[in-house]
Amino acid sequence: MSAPGAAPARKIAVVGAGKMGFALLEGLRASGLAGAGTIVVEPEPTPRLEALCADGSFALTRAAPATQTPPDALLLAIKPQMLEAAAPALQALVGPGTLIVSVLAGKTIANLAGRFPAARAFVRAMPNTPAAIGRGVTGAFASEGVDAAGRDFAHRLLGAVGAVEWVESEALIDAVTAVSGSGPAYVFLMAECLAAAGVELGLPEDLSTRLARGTIAGAGELMRVNPDTSAETLRRNVTSPGGTTAAALDVLMADDGLRPLLARAVAAARRRAGELAG
Repeated sequence: MSAPGAAPARKIAVVGAGKMGFALLEGLRASGLAGAGTIVVEPEPTPRLEALCADGSFALTRAAPATQTPPDALLLAIKPQMLEAAAPALQALVGPGTLIVSVLAGKTIANLAGRFPAARAFVRAMPNTPAAIGRGVTGAFASEGVDAAGRDFAHRLLGAVGAVEWVESEALIDAVTAVSGSGPAYVFLMAECLAAAGVELGLPEDLSTRLARGTIAGAGELMRVNPDTSAETLRRNVTSPGGTTAAALDVLMADDGLRPLLARAVAAARRRAGELAG
């Protein structure tokens, strides 16, 4: 889904600058969304964060200001388990017109609304780690209080680190988490396993690792630059009848092969996401 066009400058507060928070900050600066009024609240700023804020793109503070005109958007990127302790100190950053955008795994709209009673509009989002290089994909859900302008604003914020896909039911965020939120780990595991299989066939470990990583990265890029070509078609394009790829796919596509295994893995991730919700 492509992001909408240019947005007017708005005041943003970002709370938390860990891996995902930092990636969002870099994306906001690169996209031009971060103005001089952008506040970053991070109690333990790293030298990297301090360097990012040094040019005046962001106003870095270790604690939320006690008195503050509420920003247009409050982007929550702290660890989920920190929300309960952090919420009281963040009340000055929330008003009726503040859009709260949360990337906190497992924290529902109801939970956020309970923590920030002054707010009326919430977006719950699940980005993934390729956001760190601007190639993330984020699933997002907007509460009833989010109007078209608010959704557009949230799309711009989240789109600063990659693609944004909206779901119309909050319950589907757990499925998004299972597919794309956790998905990079599945791909990294495939790279590990493919490299290990090469070693078992006699390849030197460093060579097999390079072959596996390069193959997966190249295949991903091939899908990216061919968005209208299905993964199935790309797979078939590589597979000659009776050839080496076909022999391997006979194993991977067996009744007990990769498809049911991955389905069970994704279902387990979704189930765990539901257990962590609160």
